[in-house]
Amino acid sequence: MYTDDRAAGAEHSQTATAVRVWQNLRALVLEQHDRRKDVMDALGMSFARIKALRRLAARPMTLRALAAELAVDAPYATVIVDDLARRGLVERSPHPDDRRAKIVTVTGPGRAAATEAERILGEPPAALLALDAEEAAALDRIVGKLLAHG
Repeated sequence: MYTDDRAAGAEHSQTATAVRVWQNLRALVLEQHDRRKDVMDALGMSFARIKALRRLAARPMTLRALAAELAVDAPYATVIVDDLARRGLVERSPHPDDRRAKIVTVTGPGRAAATEAERILGEPPAALLALDAEEAAALDRIVGKLLAHG
């Protein structure tokens, strides 16, 4: 019985640690070092539009596919694409296989804006750069392991 209680206690401790680590990671990335505001200020548009632009820079897609990737409804995806098109960042063209659909493609200025967004979002915070090589390597291994377990 004592062994079962100890195992249950260790499992609870491991779960409590995992919860604490997750809360700290969320606070680190989404609160303390949230780059979304920096990107919105730099590009002068909402993060939803920036997210759409980054997805379209990766590959052209239909409005329906973009809506699915952004987890928004089709009318909202249309609003986003209309605004990006007005800004000259994307363009619509006929879909080669479906007359009812349009393909949305990023333009040269759109690609430049998406690249700038990626640069800002990818810039590590000073606290991460301040880790010594051993700490950075350990964190890299751990994060890699977490990503591999999806």
